[in-house]
Amino acid sequence: MFKNMFRAYKAIAGNFHKPVAPVFTFVGLLILRIIVSIGIISDKLFFPSLRKRKIKNPVFIVGNPRSGTTFLQRFLVNQKFGVGMQLWKMLFPSLTLQILIKPFLNIMEKFSPARFHAHAAHETNLRAVETDDPALLFHYFDGFFVYGFFLAWAEEDLKSYFDPNIRDTSQRDFKWLDEVWKRNLISEKNDRIIGKLFSLGVRLPKFLEYFKDSKILYTVRDPLETVPSGLSLVTGVLDGRFGFWNLPKERQDFYINRLYSALLDLSLRFHDDYVEGKIPKDKIKIVRYDKMMNNFESVMEEIMQFIDVKPSPEMTDIINKTAEKQRNHKSGHKYSLSQFGLNEEKIRLDYKNIYETFF
Repeated sequence: MFKNMFRAYKAIAGNFHKPVAPVFTFVGLLILRIIVSIGIISDKLFFPSLRKRKIKNPVFIVGNPRSGTTFLQRFLVNQKFGVGMQLWKMLFPSLTLQILIKPFLNIMEKFSPARFHAHAAHETNLRAVETDDPALLFHYFDGFFVYGFFLAWAEEDLKSYFDPNIRDTSQRDFKWLDEVWKRNLISEKNDRIIGKLFSLGVRLPKFLEYFKDSKILYTVRDPLETVPSGLSLVTGVLDGRFGFWNLPKERQDFYINRLYSALLDLSLRFHDDYVEGKIPKDKIKIVRYDKMMNNFESVMEEIMQFIDVKPSPEMTDIINKTAEKQRNHKSGHKYSLSQFGLNEEKIRLDYKNIYETFF
């Protein structure tokens, strides 16, 4: 954790010439780690049911950023198929701490990192159901979130540092997520997790070995849409926090190339595991974004069969109404390939295997 923070500090301070801002971020994370550790120990005393709680039949949504994962997760959660993680509960996963902190959430919202997201790209706040990847960032300062936002700026390319074939933190990470999810089930009084982790694209086989009765919904969208949209989302956050678009163009290009490469690896690593049969076909369902937008009713019918949910008449009505909204939906998020120095030919070539297998 300290090593990653030191690397991140050098990278951020050196590129943005803001030596103070990262210090506050990292000191805050260290204090958070100490407080949460105390809270986790306290939970064992005040919540004895934790000892018997198990993660059963969870559903996890996986896919590259901007492939429809957020919409799908929030829809399933809103329809009571299970529960997702709210951002503030990833910051404070301890049940004991949540009781103490909940009254102050409105105040905390003013200082939340979620405030740097452009709402047209990704609407979020502390109470929003979010991807579970930040739970690893907050606790270990590790994982693809750390690389994407911080360590991709380092002069040394540290992408291989997060390759599970080179440095495998799967057991550590899955054990922590198990602790976090069990607490969320107790907090939300529910029996099923509806999670979302985009970083599982590089280690799904190991994840399915650990959580054996999981079902995976893997969302795929045309890379010509996900790539610039994903880059726009991340650079927008960095611009709001550090002023990304005020940097010299060579530094912008340096970072964009690093992030582009990381997102490409996420797609290709999953693709290779999928076509090589390393992911059991009865454990995974491919969900195409274009079909989710244009034929949501049939997509939901297939998903419900896959995760063993029988729809009520009320749920069917909601699905039909949502389908109509999806067909008429127009995103307010504006982006372009040229903004990031990319073109259609390059993306089609780099993502050739994705196009051939899924489109």
